[in-house]
Amino acid sequence: MSLFKFKEFTVAQDRCAQKIGTDAVLLGAWVTPHQEPRSILDIGSGTGVISLMLAQRFHHSNIEALEIDVDAYEQATENFENSPWGDRLFCFHAAFQEFYEEVEERYDLIVSNPPFYDAVSVKNEEQIEDKRQQARFDDALPFEELVYGVYQLLEKDGTFACIIPKDREKRFLEITAHFQLEPVRTTYIKGTKDSKVKRGLIEFRFRESVQNNTAIPKTEMLVIEKSRHDYTEDYISLTKDFYLKM
Repeated sequence: MSLFKFKEFTVAQDRCAQKIGTDAVLLGAWVTPHQEPRSILDIGSGTGVISLMLAQRFHHSNIEALEIDVDAYEQATENFENSPWGDRLFCFHAAFQEFYEEVEERYDLIVSNPPFYDAVSVKNEEQIEDKRQQARFDDALPFEELVYGVYQLLEKDGTFACIIPKDREKRFLEITAHFQLEPVRTTYIKGTKDSKVKRGLIEFRFRESVQNNTAIPKTEMLVIEKSRHDYTEDYISLTKDFYLKM
């Protein structure tokens, strides 16, 4: 069995097409809503690592995760049950589109590490295994449907946080603006000081909520490595509560 050991929990990932990566860990460690959330929704949970990180960070939160792939769903459920916070973690096996049409609950915090490749532009160029395609390509959950569902489920004063490719940020911000969601905090991710920005971590809140708050939106840069496996102090500070060797 493929196991990834963190300081306070262990994640099995042998049945998941998309293994634990830096993006998920960054999002789980970085997101910081303006108040401690009572209810959290993790859209497209995969192994469940983001939910587990949030359970470790927010001691009074109930966390629900959503996963469409049956193997990943079953593995996330097992990872939740084997964690110290099994009583606060629950995973649904469903597509987000059907979930937001049926659920009436609203959440204080919604997080997602969504499928990030544009299926239309990329699928014609390469052929990949079905489950990995579903985990990585946005034909299963286009950005428009993701944001619409967040619009339906997020509390009026809640926070939506995600990580997306920098080259798709402009389109994503057009969609979020349409649904009255404004970016309040953004951190761009660079592998090294001299490399290009490839990802953006973004927190959103509803426009009405932001207008009632005079805080200025924050934009920062996070560099992961100084050189190969020589991590920056900022990255170590962000992830030290989770990675064993940080």
